[in-house]
Amino acid sequence: MNFTRFEHINLGCKDIEASQKFYQTLFPDWYVRAEGVHNGSRWLHFGNDQFYLALNDSPEQIRVHQLYENIGINHIGFVINDGEVMQKLLEKAGIEYYTLTAPETKHRIYVNDPDGNEIELVEYQLDYALR
Repeated sequence: MNFTRFEHINLGCKDIEASQKFYQTLFPDWYVRAEGVHNGSRWLHFGNDQFYLALNDSPEQIRVHQLYENIGINHIGFVINDGEVMQKLLEKAGIEYYTLTAPETKHRIYVNDPDGNEIELVEYQLDYALR
């Protein structure tokens, strides 16, 4: 088996500062792992010791993928420890969300980042084997 772990997701951002602020709200323990400029555009790696988002400042770019309407990534899922705490945090920050239910999950919370990428925040049931 050659796969070790999922390391990062690379995202183009209209406003890298707004994206960093959004993800910092969701994950307060994340930090800037690295940052720089490439071909005149700012980038940063924002996450923790196991995973990060590679955020690229691309204010001139436009979104071409429509979630659930085109081939491509429809959402990114993150496992969280406490869905109730996350909902309170989102409400306090004024971030809109919706929820869905499933037998294996205690909470499934969906939010959109500043660029329209859908994020699923999942808290699994304690007895769910593949948490």
